[in-house]
Parts: sequence; C-alpha cells; structure tokens
Amino acid sequence: MLKTLINIFRVPELRNKVLFTLFMLMIYRVGYHVPIPGVDQDHFKQLAEQQKKDGDTSAGSRIAQYVSLFSGGTLSQSTVFGLGVMPYISASIIFQLLGTVVPSLEKLQKEGETGRKKIQEWTRYATIPLCIVQGAFWITYMRSNKLVQPEFLYNSPTTFWLIGVFSLTAGCIFLMWLGEQVDEYGLGNGISLIILAGIVGRMPNAIFLLWNQTSVSGGDAAHPITPGKILILVASFVFIVAGSILITQAQRRIPVQQAKLTRGRRVYGGSKQFLPLRVNHGGVMPIIFAQSLMLFPGFLFGWLHGVAPNNATLTFLNGEFSRGALIYILTEVVMIYFFAYFWTTVQFQPKEMANQLRDYGSFIPGLRPGKRTADYLEKVMLRITYVGAAFLCIIAVIPATLNTWLKIDPQITAFLGGTGLLIVVSVALDMVQRIEANLLMRNYGGFLGGEGGSKRIKGRQY
Repeated sequence: MLKTLINIFRVPELRNKVLFTLFMLMIYRVGYHVPIPGVDQDHFKQLAEQQKKDGDTSAGSRIAQYVSLFSGGTLSQSTVFGLGVMPYISASIIFQLLGTVVPSLEKLQKEGETGRKKIQEWTRYATIPLCIVQGAFWITYMRSNKLVQPEFLYNSPTTFWLIGVFSLTAGCIFLMWLGEQVDEYGLGNGISLIILAGIVGRMPNAIFLLWNQTSVSGGDAAHPITPGKILILVASFVFIVAGSILITQAQRRIPVQQAKLTRGRRVYGGSKQFLPLRVNHGGVMPIIFAQSLMLFPGFLFGWLHGVAPNNATLTFLNGEFSRGALIYILTEVVMIYFFAYFWTTVQFQPKEMANQLRDYGSFIPGLRPGKRTADYLEKVMLRITYVGAAFLCIIAVIPATLNTWLKIDPQITAFLGGTGLLIVVSVALDMVQRIEANLLMRNYGGFLGGEGGSKRIKGRQY
C-alpha cells in the first residue's frame, strides 16, 4: 500500500491530477465556512443544540438533515455553500428521466459526446431556477425562525432576502464550476467528490461526539454508550462497508458468443465474452427517492397533529411516521423496492441491448437474437434487482434501527448506512480504480498487486 502511494507521486501527470483535486476540495472546505451576510450564527447554534437535546425527529429537522447530506452543512451554521450541489443533482436527475420520455432528448443522448455536452449545458441552465427556488425556501425558513440579525430582520427584510438567495445561488454555481474543473483537470467525478468531502467532513464531529457520550459503566443519560455498544458499532461498520463494496461491485455475467465470419481461408470472430449486469443497477438513487418522499407524510401528519393535538388517530400516525417507527420503516422498504425497479426500468433497455448484440454479430448461446434475447435479459435483471433492492433496504434501515435500539445519536449511526455510506463507498471505489488504471498503464503495481502485478479490483461475479 505504501509503495503504491509513493508510485502515485512518481508519475508527473497522475501527481498533478491528485494535487489539483485536493486543491479544489480545499477551496470547497474554505468556502464552507463563509457565512451568509445577515444570518445570526449564534442563534443557529442554539437552535441546533436545542433540537439535539429534545431529540427532534420532526419532518422539518429531517428535511434539513437530508439537505445537509448533499451540502456538507449542518443546522449549526448557514454558509454560501448551504445548498451544496443538490440543485445541480436535481437538474441532472430531471434530464436523465426526461431522456426516456422525450424523443428529442433521447436522440441527443445517442449522439455521443456532442449530445452529452448539449444536455449538460441545459442542465446548467436548469440549475439556476432550482437554486433560486430552494434558496428562497431556505431564507424563508431562517426568517420564520428569527435566525436573522435584528437590523436585517426589521429594517431591510427584502435586502436580506435578495442577498441570501443570490449568495446561495452563486455558491451552488461556483461548486458546479468547481466540480467541472475536477472532471477536466483532476481525478474522478468532481460533483461526487464534493459530496464525499461534505460527508467525510462530518466524521470528526461524530467521533468527538462518540467520545463524549462514552462511559465505562454506562447507564447515564449524558453518557449512554458503553464499550459493548462501541464493539457493536465497530463490527457493524466493518460488516456494512464490506457488504457495500461487495454489492456495489457485484455483477451477473452473461456469456456472449461472437458469430464466426469466414473470409477466404481465414476465420474471424467466434470469441466468447461476457455481458456484465450490475446487481445494484440503480445505485443510490432508490434510497434518495424513497427518503425524499418519506419526508412528506411526516411533515403532513406533524402539521395535522399540531392543528388537532387531541385526535388519537393523528397522534398515532404522527408517531408511526417518525424516523425509526415500524410503519415508517415498512413504508420506506416498500418505496425502496418500488424505486429500485422503477429506476432499473428507466435506465435498463433490454430491447436496445439485444439489438446492439445482433448488429455486432453476437448472441447469447441458446437464445435467438432479438425478442428472445431481450426477454431473457429483462428476466435476469428483474431477479438480480430483487437482491440489490433487499440490500438497499438493509442499508437504509440500519441507522434508524441502531438509533432506536441502542439509543445512539443519529449523527453517529448515520455513518453505518443510508445514502451517505453508499456515496462514500461508490466514490472511493471509483477513485481507486482510476488511480489503479493510471498506474497499471505505466507498468506500476496497483493497490492489490505488487510492481507489475496482475491483481485488480474486479466486479463480484454471480
């Protein structure tokens, strides 16, 4: 491992890419601490501490935590990077979904690099109105909770609103530009690395919180974590990270035979290859969609419970749709399965894949090219998606389960599953594979092999 790290800095091109990427991430972390003008940061910290003491599981708190996943921020502060890259991700998802139903976008997607650049340009334009809408909601939330300095709140509320929205929009656009610079001159996907930096940046606070809440004897309300619970946390973390890597790399390899072609006395083709189908084809998207929609029932029932606090039905539903409750977990599992199949249906096109195999003179042994091949690919994908969705359900449920069962702070259990862990694992694996490819191209050993070694990170085969 140490020798591989040294080899990274021996290659000038790879060294420059790594250093440039680190420099861009440093700029992001510096801007993360630049506050929005007029925001009362002390009041923000008091609100966050009060919510921690009260164990706030309301929909408003969950929305703020969900947004902070993609921005790297917390309720303890509000900065110009408060929106993170979430508007850009939302715009990218919208165009990705529209590409399956709008013929003109679908045609652009098939044009290769030219079409991709055009769609990316439209995505940038769509990011701006999304920034304005999300920034307006965030500024309105701060004004309603009186998190603005008095001179701005009473003397010039419109000025503060405009400054806040423009600051958040400019911060998101700058992060979008930062990510594109990493894509072009750095190493890895820039937007994914920014999200990774925001998630990993919260890890020192979680470790410090774990240290403060740990005691040898346990049983104290201020120190509920015992050494036994720490062992459970460590074992769970190792097991879940290993499982995440396994399921992220897992593939169902379908044998593909190339047709033989005779020209004169020579025979071409006839080679045997494999068509890899990812077990977790939807990646992290099913959890993102499911957790986004699960915010609305909690918000609705919480508001209705506030209107009619003596209604037994609303009290029951408000409690059951709080994080960690049984009905909440079961509903989230159903939503993850639904969106796993939905996203696979949108992204995976078996008919188009079967036609491509036929056009290139390849076929699956025992199946006719065309419809039979497309039906077989669809059946295999439906089966492996069931396994991938089951894993996503386990990953999504574990943080809330440990929080309820072991009474451990959600800031600590958040690193044991959910969207954040899958993003960290996926981005880290992508970075390792990119670095390894650069090293092996220059006859250096990768992370899993020695000098000139042949070992590589490969997909799990089933």
